[in-house]
Amino acid sequence: MNNAYTSDKKIQDILHQNLPADFYKYADQQLTKFGNRVATDIDERAAHTDREGQPRLIKYDKMGNDISHVWVNEGYKQTVKETYETGIVGYVHKEIPELGHQGNYLYSFAQGYLLSQAEPGFYCPVTLTMATAYLTDHYADEKLKEEFLPHVLATGDTELYEGATFLTERQGGSDVGANEVEAIEEDGYYTIHGEKYFASNAGMCGVAMVLARIKGAESGTKGLSLFLVPWKDNNITIRRLKDKLGVRAVPSAEVEFHGAKGYLVGDADQGFKYMMEALNLSRVCNAVASVGIMRRAYTEAKDYAFDREAFGKKLASYPMVQETLAQLAVKQEVELSATFAVIKLFDKVMQKNSTATAEEQALLRLYIAILKKETAEQSIHFCHEAIEMHGGNGYIEDFVTPRLLRDAQVLTVWEGTANILGLEVLRLMKKFKIHHIFIREMKAYLQDLPNDELTTPIYDAISELEIFIKKIQYYDENQQLMYPKKIAKKMSDIFESVIAVKDIYETNKGQPRRKAIAKLFLQMTYKTTEEPLPVEFFDLIVTE
Repeated sequence: MNNAYTSDKKIQDILHQNLPADFYKYADQQLTKFGNRVATDIDERAAHTDREGQPRLIKYDKMGNDISHVWVNEGYKQTVKETYETGIVGYVHKEIPELGHQGNYLYSFAQGYLLSQAEPGFYCPVTLTMATAYLTDHYADEKLKEEFLPHVLATGDTELYEGATFLTERQGGSDVGANEVEAIEEDGYYTIHGEKYFASNAGMCGVAMVLARIKGAESGTKGLSLFLVPWKDNNITIRRLKDKLGVRAVPSAEVEFHGAKGYLVGDADQGFKYMMEALNLSRVCNAVASVGIMRRAYTEAKDYAFDREAFGKKLASYPMVQETLAQLAVKQEVELSATFAVIKLFDKVMQKNSTATAEEQALLRLYIAILKKETAEQSIHFCHEAIEMHGGNGYIEDFVTPRLLRDAQVLTVWEGTANILGLEVLRLMKKFKIHHIFIREMKAYLQDLPNDELTTPIYDAISELEIFIKKIQYYDENQQLMYPKKIAKKMSDIFESVIAVKDIYETNKGQPRRKAIAKLFLQMTYKTTEEPLPVEFFDLIVTE
């Protein structure tokens, strides 16, 4: 694996176009260092953690006391230290000393993109800490902020408290309104009682953000409140760690609260709303992790194809292999551009005292839902293609490809399955008429572009989407529930196509390659032509 940053011209271009000059210079230097660590030490530690050094639960001490201690290996601890000290969480909320101003999500997600190419399992705790930081900074009172926020935002300047967000309960799962964990008011705090069934970063977090129902509160999501719960010495035990298919670096547990002390965050009747804002943050992280895995899978497939000989020639010289590599390169770059286009809007919406309109907030929710779904599904596809490129070697744990596939699989489940995301799209359509806003937005983008063979299929796809939505609106409510995922897919195809064509004109740099990428993307998405574009553009797209 080469330096994850310097070998990726696309992420460099995105940052150069979207960061002020001083910030870009700083980011470029820091990401060059981090990209090297990702490709070397962090990648080696990730392999060790996955195979031999997985987190372990030490349930009891030698005297039989329940200590519920989670053991992690020393390499994992070093990755924790190195990653948080980059400011991947802290500099979203506090000043970068070298610059004299606060960072942003764009820079943080660029760091997450690099990290996910080696260790998407560890990007989960980082994500949870980002969510904890957001919730604390935006909604906790000043006393809680003063006590806990500096530790959640630690960059080596004070003791780090990693974060966690505990939602899931056995009887609820995605149905968060069925949650039963109870909060009982005491003098200045609450005691938390009950069980969370899938609690990631348990035992490693310093604080957890927990949804619980204050005793006597109404049922459903409206009765849920948000609590900041310190982990250490706080009447919390772990029943067991989950034996997961992948992302083995993150300890996911069944956690029991036995009257743990917790502190109410924000308004008691807004807990679910707060957590859904954090969930949208986590969904962006999920998309970032997905495009990171896609990038690693593609580079592994590409490197192998240019190194491996079969029947007297390099694999990369065969047209079918060229087709695979060109299509992977195109899809990954377009989805990376689309994801960071959404992150620009995310930065605006998620800031304190945001000036974002209600329409922008609704559009952001839509973009996050459709991109989270598409990128997660594509990450699995990319891992499959990388394994097939390696042949039998791709199935052997000496290579990274099996771990990539195992880690990618969870991204379709975490933070909402395709069905849940489809329902989010349907809710937005009913509440905000988001399909009209989306179509108007896409047409506005296209109006600024030349009307040619690249934009025509996108206009056609928009027209087909309008007809499709009108048609299903005549179905009854139960029948309509068959179609949200199909609508989400059509929308993500349109959005990514617009991004692919817009990219041609963002800068004069590399325009022939960008045009080739757009043409091939449209062919892949809409079958615009049967011409052998992957072979024709192979050198321009893959080897340039």
